[in-house]
Amino acid sequence: MEVRDLRKAYRLSRGQMLRAVDGVSLSVMPGEVLGLVGESGCGKSTLGRCLLRLMDVSSGRILFEGRDITSLNERAMRPLRQRMQMVFQDSYASLNPRRRIGDLLAEPLRVHPDADGRRRSAATITARLHELMELVSLPRTALERYAHEFSGGQRQRINIARALALSPRLVVADEPVSALDVSVQAQIVNLFVDLQARLGLTYVFVAHDLAVVRQISTRVAVMYLGAVVELGETDSVLHHPAHPYTAALTAAVPRPIVGGMRAIPLRGDIPSPVARPSGCRFHTRCPYAQDRCRVDEPVLRPVRQGHEVACHFPLDGPA
Repeated sequence: MEVRDLRKAYRLSRGQMLRAVDGVSLSVMPGEVLGLVGESGCGKSTLGRCLLRLMDVSSGRILFEGRDITSLNERAMRPLRQRMQMVFQDSYASLNPRRRIGDLLAEPLRVHPDADGRRRSAATITARLHELMELVSLPRTALERYAHEFSGGQRQRINIARALALSPRLVVADEPVSALDVSVQAQIVNLFVDLQARLGLTYVFVAHDLAVVRQISTRVAVMYLGAVVELGETDSVLHHPAHPYTAALTAAVPRPIVGGMRAIPLRGDIPSPVARPSGCRFHTRCPYAQDRCRVDEPVLRPVRQGHEVACHFPLDGPA
């Protein structure tokens, strides 16, 4: 998938515009895990939904498998839905409490035809449901139960199984472990890793926990106020951050993750996306802001191979 200058804005009262996604350009290569990180309200989840066309975009382009899907209507998007799926944050709200798990997992198999364009038989669907239960390490008896009978971690396994039902190539996971206990988080992250290795999946993994992102991601995109401010390979971004915002986030992670990172204070609250600061969107909270930062908006530029940053004065210096 490739995204070019993607924007999503909401028109509010009195003519105000809330720019949730503000000029994002990035690519997701086959078989990689792109981690989207940032504070709450930075636009991560909105971007994830836009990638799958679960909501329309205001401008920009989205290319999936080389095809421009930006303006496709729902009828044209329907065949593509089989190859792109989403795992939502709220494992309970995303499951219909009145239907058995087997019915929920079977629904996409009934709605979408198989590779030959034919409807799947009941036996084929049942066999696939058993495969899905095995993939997410749940017993087959779970298919006869309802969502409220499961723990949060088990429900998230069910959501993962539903996302995998049609054998997609791309899965967007929207903070899939943020509502779980730490021990359960580790199990679900390990499941994502195992499924990627077994099925050759590509992930866009939305999270605010850098320890989780470090464990699963091959590349990281750091978002702030709707834009990507740093992008690169996971180890490079998290161990050698070039943007002060990224450095502040990594400094808040326990020391075993960040090593001897210098601490950078993250002062104040994130500004409103309705009234974004001029120039660099981070300058109101940046301890290194200078006059240029208040006027000129920086663009992503390389600081080292495979590592870009949108900062006039990157911490590691120019490329």
